[in-house]
Amino acid sequence: MSSDQQQRPATQLVTGGRGRETFEFVNPPIVRGSTVLHPTVADMKARIAARNAGADEPITYGIYGGPTHQAFYEALNTLEGGHRSWALPSGLTACAIALQAFVRSGDHVLVPDSVYGPVRRFCNDTLVRFGVRTTYYDPRIGAEIERLFTPTTRVLWLESPGSHSFEMQDVPLLAAIARAKGAISAIDNTWATPLYFQPLKVGVDLSVHAATKYIGGHSDLLMGTVTSNERAWPQLREALHAYGLTTSPDDCALALRGLRSMAARLVQHEANARTLIAWFKAQPEVERVLYPGDADDPGHALWKRDMTGACGLFGVLLKTGIAEAKVHAFIDSLQLFGRGYSWGGFESLLIASFPERTVTPNPFTGRLFRVHAGLEDTRDLTADLERGFAALRG
Repeated sequence: MSSDQQQRPATQLVTGGRGRETFEFVNPPIVRGSTVLHPTVADMKARIAARNAGADEPITYGIYGGPTHQAFYEALNTLEGGHRSWALPSGLTACAIALQAFVRSGDHVLVPDSVYGPVRRFCNDTLVRFGVRTTYYDPRIGAEIERLFTPTTRVLWLESPGSHSFEMQDVPLLAAIARAKGAISAIDNTWATPLYFQPLKVGVDLSVHAATKYIGGHSDLLMGTVTSNERAWPQLREALHAYGLTTSPDDCALALRGLRSMAARLVQHEANARTLIAWFKAQPEVERVLYPGDADDPGHALWKRDMTGACGLFGVLLKTGIAEAKVHAFIDSLQLFGRGYSWGGFESLLIASFPERTVTPNPFTGRLFRVHAGLEDTRDLTADLERGFAALRG
């Protein structure tokens, strides 16, 4: 085991990808380029042969990445305990390729009913056109998922906690069932980040992140990442190369910059989230808060078992009977909480939330909204919320 793998995750965030002898700076250089020149024909052939054999990606052409990419990939591999990592243009691209790489016409995938909405649309609108069938399952199904596998099930998709509704899944159990059935398991691990949960270490084959969120951390980057174990890498790598999917070295440098400070940022995001959650719980209009890190959450036991921390994203469910117009008045009156998609940046956000469901009923009857606790002073954030609830109360 190398020394970086013996380090604790917060240290790995700082040291990962910095071990290359050619890097004399703290930050690796941004190397932009498409054409790579080879000293001899023999060298060219040797690098291509090594790449085709699945070796650690030798630098042969810009589409396969350069030194800046490789530094970022090495950092991710160290954090996730993975075999190989790759960066893609967005989190959705990473989810899509992680699914499509392992299926062909006639195959079947299992996806939780709490899945990120664009992934649901990819399954319903794109995979179906290629003859791939999707079955949605209750995210809390547990061991009963075994009965949903068929001889053609190739991928079990996981998302813990789930988008908008924040259900925790028993990831080690589900991954073990998928492996016993001969299927690949993949998880959207964006909420926990590679700092607080390493799915590959509990049996998952692929860990996917919207690096746009906490890895980037500054709302100035669109990126997705996939980290694979050795078992799944050859097939994933084939799909990545077939589509020519890559990112710029500049984006990889931004992602590396984000990794370096992610531990410190997440501590403050979580602290601010917990302060805001306590405020929301004290409001008579609030039915409950959705946050696995909170002791009152139904998924808290799984969160405490599997994860080492929580982030700044949570849901707030209002009591039944509050009119939509009042919710809109609340959101529109906020001055510090932005009305915008995404999360994981330094700024606080708040939007109305609408969980999609296919096979399980919507678990909420009241109005739901999603909150991202940014890095502002919580005294200012709660003052903003007080202004908003005054508008809600009319």
